[in-house]
Amino acid sequence: MNQISPDLNAVVKAQVEAAIHAATVAAEGAERFAELQLRTAKETFEDGVKSVKAFAAVKEPADLQALSAKLWQPSLDKATTYARELYESLSATQAEITKLVEAQVADLNKQAVVALDSVVKSAPAGSEVAVAAFKQAFGTANQAYESFVKSFHGMSTLAEAAAPTPRKKAA
Repeated sequence: MNQISPDLNAVVKAQVEAAIHAATVAAEGAERFAELQLRTAKETFEDGVKSVKAFAAVKEPADLQALSAKLWQPSLDKATTYARELYESLSATQAEITKLVEAQVADLNKQAVVALDSVVKSAPAGSEVAVAAFKQAFGTANQAYESFVKSFHGMSTLAEAAAPTPRKKAA
C-alpha cells in the first residue's frame, strides 16, 4: 500500500484549514448581513407604525404637508446609514477573504518554487529548455496574479471613495 508523503499531507491539511477559514469568514459575513437586515426591518416597521399613528392624528389638511416633510428626512438619514453599514460589512468580509486568498497564493508560490527547484536538481540532461519554459510560464502567471491583485485593490479603493457617508445634521 502506498503512503501519502508527509509534504503532500501537510499541503492537503493546510488547504483544508484554509477552506474552513474561508467558510467561517463567509458565514460571519452572512451573519452580520442578516443581523443588519433584521435590525433594519424591525426599525422600519416601528417607524412605519409611528408614521401611521402620526398621520392618523392629523386634524388639519395643512398639517399633512408639514408632517410629511418632518418624517421624510429621518427616513433618508436611516437609508444612508443602512447603505453605509451594509458597505462596511461587505468590505470587512471582502478584505478578510482577500487577505486569505493572498496568503494562499503566497504559500502556493513558495511550494511551487520548492517543487521547481527539486525538479531542476533531478532533471535529466537536455531538459534545460523545458525547465526554462516552465519557469517563464510560472513567472508570467505570478505577474498576471499581481496585476489582478493591484487592479482589485484599485477597484476597492474606488468603491470606498464612492461609499455613502452620513450627512451632518444642521445645528
